[in-house]
Amino acid sequence: MRVRSGWGTFAVLAAAGAVLLTGCQGAPGGAAEEDGRAGGPATATVSPPRPSGYGAVFLAVDECSSFGRTSFTEVSCTSERAAARVVARHDGTVRDGPHCPATTDFVLHIHEQRPSSDEDGDGAVPRGYACMRHLQPPHPGDPGGGGGPRTIVGDCVYDLGDGKVRETACDGSGRREPEFEVTKAVDDRSDCPASTALYVRLGGTTPVGCARPV
Repeated sequence: MRVRSGWGTFAVLAAAGAVLLTGCQGAPGGAAEEDGRAGGPATATVSPPRPSGYGAVFLAVDECSSFGRTSFTEVSCTSERAAARVVARHDGTVRDGPHCPATTDFVLHIHEQRPSSDEDGDGAVPRGYACMRHLQPPHPGDPGGGGGPRTIVGDCVYDLGDGKVRETACDGSGRREPEFEVTKAVDDRSDCPASTALYVRLGGTTPVGCARPV
């Protein structure tokens, strides 16, 4: 499949991910919050690449994108405009598809695009998502970084009230001070250490995060 430059634009969502609270110690269950960690999700536009040898598949693994608050474009990874690299690429939606790698910095959600006319009839970009990693620090997806689409061991969160939490930088550089740190990922709450004060839903093969006060 080749991506043509005349297809127009792709609407994407640069999702920063969500921290999901499953309950405090001694409390039943909890609510889930699905908004961005850095002020909520931002809408952006992705422009399809022009033929240049790096765009046979739109935002394939190891390809790069430019970065901006309003638009993303596939560019050569050697370009001075390159800002982030694709570390994983999946069709479908994040909700139904595989998890991004643990230290993914952000996710690009690519809407399905089918051109009304195409020279060779093979032009189509399926709905999917690209897991992105910045080429240069800082990396919000790293443990304690305060962002990224996944909550992992080493991340810190603060209490929003009403059974909700949100991730923040463990070093205190975020807008809010950290209150809890995820110290362990386990299969079940009963596997958490006695010092656990909060249980955070992580997903994956070990879905429960054991968090202690900081």
